[in-house]
Amino acid sequence: MPFGGNDWLAQTPEAALEPALPIIDPHHHLWDKRIPRIPYQRYQLDELVEDVVSSGHNVVATVFVEARSMYRPDGPPELVTVGEVEYVQGIAAASASGLYGPTRIAAGIVGRADLGLGAGVGPVLDALQAASPNRFRGIRHIVASDPHPEIDPIADPRVGDMKSPAFIEGARVLAARGLSFDAWLYHHQMNDLVEFARAVPDLPIVLNHIGGLLRVGPYANRLDEVLAMWRSSIVALAACPNITVKVGGLGMPRYGFDWAAREVPIGSEELAAEMAPWLAYTIEQFGPDRCMFESNFPVDKVSFSYGVMWNAFKRFSTSYTPAERAAMFHDTAKRVYRLEI
Repeated sequence: MPFGGNDWLAQTPEAALEPALPIIDPHHHLWDKRIPRIPYQRYQLDELVEDVVSSGHNVVATVFVEARSMYRPDGPPELVTVGEVEYVQGIAAASASGLYGPTRIAAGIVGRADLGLGAGVGPVLDALQAASPNRFRGIRHIVASDPHPEIDPIADPRVGDMKSPAFIEGARVLAARGLSFDAWLYHHQMNDLVEFARAVPDLPIVLNHIGGLLRVGPYANRLDEVLAMWRSSIVALAACPNITVKVGGLGMPRYGFDWAAREVPIGSEELAAEMAPWLAYTIEQFGPDRCMFESNFPVDKVSFSYGVMWNAFKRFSTSYTPAERAAMFHDTAKRVYRLEI
């Protein structure tokens, strides 16, 4: 699959629609991967600010979500993830100075901890909280796993899974501290999340990327089956009152769209139309007050620019009321991540 980069994205310039509409971007990453196969290997404060400013959209704040970057080089294995939160806390402080513009980058921080540690996750959460006393809001523990070799592995095989008693015990520790859990998994694992949510009803859970929709490799020939499974699981998840959902992430090639392979990047009108069935069904089940539009940048940046993406969300959402749109663009994220902005 070709990877176009910023010059490629520049072929589809768009002015921001409704530039005054307040936005909280509840899902982005910051990293310096230095791995050739990773697009946008460097994506730190300057790169994110450039995307935000050049887009023309009124992004008032963002939430950083763990990306397995900047871990501590040594120490107890369960604590190396604290290095990432230390790193992002510094970036957030730099942004809060105002030097980089009005957007409050990483106003909320979602770190990483292995809930499979059970009660032993407590000291890890203590260390994460100490690394960011004013911005740390919860953790993401990636469990996305698929047996087919054609699907890139995401889950760390060393960590626990949602069905284990230890994982549930760790989740209860998380809930007791008033912290949240971001869930990143694949569509065929979503029913496991339903059981998990019922086992820990006091834990605020945020489903990432409308559920991990796989429409490539072995799933490309099973689209009707995938759609039926995904729809059924979305209904079941929406019945769990402690779950909210991030509406986005469709720019990842594993979701089965061709946007990343196009000679000229997609524009917002076409993007809104192609995303609409998936977004509308998710919002219909959860309701706007439990949904939040997300960028998932720079991961989704392989498919479209930051400005085009927010324009697409705005085009898509014109049929909703002003209050419903405010929820999806800003208010749900502010409430779920307890942002002080």
